[in-house]
Amino acid sequence: MSAASLGALTRAYPRVGAFLATFPVPRPDEIGLDAWLDGLGEETLADLGMTRPQILDHVRRLQQEDRQAGPEPVRAVTILGGRDKLGRAEAVELTIRAGEIVCIVGPTGSGKSRLLADIECLAQGDTPTGRRILINDAPPPPGSRFAPERKLVAQLSQTMNFVVDLTVAEFVAMHASCRQVADADAVAERVIATANALTGETFAPTVSVTQLSGGQTRALMIADAALLSASPVVLIDEIENAGVDRRRALDLLVAEDKIVLISTHDPLLALRGGRRLVIRHGGIAEIITTSAAERANLLALERVDAGLMDIRERLRRGERIDDALEPWK
Repeated sequence: MSAASLGALTRAYPRVGAFLATFPVPRPDEIGLDAWLDGLGEETLADLGMTRPQILDHVRRLQQEDRQAGPEPVRAVTILGGRDKLGRAEAVELTIRAGEIVCIVGPTGSGKSRLLADIECLAQGDTPTGRRILINDAPPPPGSRFAPERKLVAQLSQTMNFVVDLTVAEFVAMHASCRQVADADAVAERVIATANALTGETFAPTVSVTQLSGGQTRALMIADAALLSASPVVLIDEIENAGVDRRRALDLLVAEDKIVLISTHDPLLALRGGRRLVIRHGGIAEIITTSAAERANLLALERVDAGLMDIRERLRRGERIDDALEPWK
């Protein structure tokens, strides 16, 4: 290991600095890494759950990552057509750029989820459809396809279940720690507050993640994907039945410059996308650009939806709805 001081080491290698900042012990800038590690007591190392050789090995790997050119920001994802279930070629070359929402529509069983799966694995002609996915107009680096820590795509499926018995705060803080976020607790607090703003049924940070409802789970994962996940591409499979504020969820993702593809049967979602892909027989049959007239219709549909939401809330509160439909009669 280099004899450079800790201060010089952490300035030269940001990943190393973020890693060492998670250690709850003083870190004088003027001493070297070896000397600092020698000064750590066995009890401290036990609390960290790492040995000195493991720490050194991890620092070396982080240095190597920092030496390599940082990954180019994902500006665009391109879908190159393959073939549908009947073997017919998809005449498609579709590019989706950062901050854009594209919706995927079609009957149940038409192949919407298959398209999302092709994008999720950054298919290179090796899935049943034969589609290929490009990142910034080029095939993705092999490591970005299969290494969990370098995943470019986050997918939120229709059914999501937790298999860990942690509180919401512990779960999000653990993810923040894995991402080497400097103030994991503050980030976790923001993620949870954002999730509660997305769902009509708020939850406390102390509740177990296994006790969250489907809507609460989806809201938490959307907030996590927007604010904490490094994945620049977010795929959502049918958000409409999850009890989530759809408009706010999409606005959040777009504000974080994510590339968003969403499979949906909901006109409120489909018309919020700049384009929608029509799936038939497992293939992309048509690409429709949302028109100005459709945007105007979206505003009218949102007013109707707001009225229906008000009725739902009144029913939950046990109120009568004798006059609820007067504006629509």
